[in-house]
Amino acid sequence: MYRPALLRCIALMAAAGLSLAGAWLFLRFTGEGGLNALDLVRFVLVAVSGFWLVWGSTAAVLGVFTPERRPTPVQTPLKSRTAVLVPIYNEDPVATFSRVAAMNRSLVRLGAAEHFHFAILSDTQAIELAAEEVVQFERLITEPLSEGRIFYRRRERNVGRKAGNIEDFVSRSGGAYDFALILDADSLMEGETIVAMARRLEDDPRLGLLQTVPTIINARTLFGRSIQFAAAYLSPTFARGAGLMQGAEGPYWGHNAMVRMRAFAASCGLPELSGTPPFGGHILSHDYVEAALLSRAGWTVAVDPALKGSYEEAPDNLIEYAKRDRRWCQGNLQHGRLLLAPGLKAWSRFTFVQGIMAYLASPFWLLLLVASIAGAMLPNLPALLPGFEPSAIPMWVLGAAVAAILVVPKLMILVRGLFDGQNRRFGGTPTVLLSVLGEIVLSTLLAPTMLLMQSRSVVQVLLRLDGGWPATQRGQTLVPLGDALRASWWMVAIAAVALGSMLIAAPQAALWLAPATLPAMLAPLLIWATSRPTRRALPRLFRSDMEAAPSPVIVEQRRLLAAWTQPRTAIEGRAAPAAVTRTSPHVVA
Repeated sequence: MYRPALLRCIALMAAAGLSLAGAWLFLRFTGEGGLNALDLVRFVLVAVSGFWLVWGSTAAVLGVFTPERRPTPVQTPLKSRTAVLVPIYNEDPVATFSRVAAMNRSLVRLGAAEHFHFAILSDTQAIELAAEEVVQFERLITEPLSEGRIFYRRRERNVGRKAGNIEDFVSRSGGAYDFALILDADSLMEGETIVAMARRLEDDPRLGLLQTVPTIINARTLFGRSIQFAAAYLSPTFARGAGLMQGAEGPYWGHNAMVRMRAFAASCGLPELSGTPPFGGHILSHDYVEAALLSRAGWTVAVDPALKGSYEEAPDNLIEYAKRDRRWCQGNLQHGRLLLAPGLKAWSRFTFVQGIMAYLASPFWLLLLVASIAGAMLPNLPALLPGFEPSAIPMWVLGAAVAAILVVPKLMILVRGLFDGQNRRFGGTPTVLLSVLGEIVLSTLLAPTMLLMQSRSVVQVLLRLDGGWPATQRGQTLVPLGDALRASWWMVAIAAVALGSMLIAAPQAALWLAPATLPAMLAPLLIWATSRPTRRALPRLFRSDMEAAPSPVIVEQRRLLAAWTQPRTAIEGRAAPAAVTRTSPHVVA
């Protein structure tokens, strides 16, 4: 029996000890002639940044040595009723509604349809898309057993964004349901998985939220398929280890999770923060806060990587990824105002800090780079601690240690896959090895670009620039080279100035700067190249199990999407969406 509190303490002490040791070694490498102010600044930056680096790898190591829980089949009939909530905002109606149809058909085949109602909750502001949603909804309610089970409503004002959309449903119609399965517009789940989650909540009266670990599907580009492979092959192990430490105070990622309606309604009302965005106004990253509020009220919040059949999509290029990441950055930094909220559990507060540091770590690494450049260019700063003896160990040892922290957990997952059969599902060990190494190489090349993008996002939030909630451009893949250059020219300039300055002032130290600056100087090419489709050109690289053998609900959704797709024409002469939905018998009250 694992004790989450004990595992947390061990993991925290291990991360703190290793990061302090690494910072001390860094000082020994750079402290020739005594320690100056820049050396001490770098010590702090290495210690803080290194802690979160080690902490992330700790979860993977725990997950490798943790047996995967095999769910026990339960055949007892369901007694509950669940609302499947699909919030949408300026999404492709055909793709979104075809997913709902596929999930409905999966539940109908299981004979469980009567226990699950679908509610499509539209916040769409584009009038053409809203009109198309009505058209597709009329198609959707011809699906099997849809009468009285599939509903649609559109808000003309998206107050509170997604969280406000769901709150509106809960306050109006939540009393009719025991549970709610909260999805995103790109979510897709097997009927068996949905039923299994409802049974789990029926069997455990203290379970307030059950989170799955979604698998990414339908990626087409080099960038998208690398994320898809990592999510399918690596993420479950990370989640399994993190789940051990989280215990009953697990995560909520805002989608592909089932909540107990009574618990959610009573515990998860979100305040509107005083002041203006980005730090005031509606809470953007509402999911972390809702998980903390459920834990505060005594409900169990659990994540279960063993629940298969849960899917989502992800951005297929770095530009779209950065747009979404900018919103997450603003939402996570906003949590700084909630750290001292009354009654929260210590682990919930730590989760807030962890989310904040997921973004502050990038500018910290950037500051470390700047401090190192300054240290090389200003070698004669007065020593605060004279007589400090530098280490005889070469600098590359520290670099190798950092690489090991990042790479070894992934290789451990690969080795485990030899014994638990996971490698076979992903095309065999040689194919998996190729993909793991490819993911390591690609993530290393893209790391400087990602670091600069996240650092810019942090600076924008600190300057109180509101990024809002931009609609996701799903299906957008290829980024033209010109667009990539316009999006990243500033990275090229920063990296070129940094490397050029070092070559002039301290050429012997430029070698250590090159791995960070050269990929940043190639950012436009990397953004363009990784946005290109690769599945046909490199079929073995980043191959996922759902590419080789897609699950039934994926096959069904693709078939429906192909059948429903029609040439897009201007929509004219149709009734206004609000008027149609008010008179429809399938409208959520």
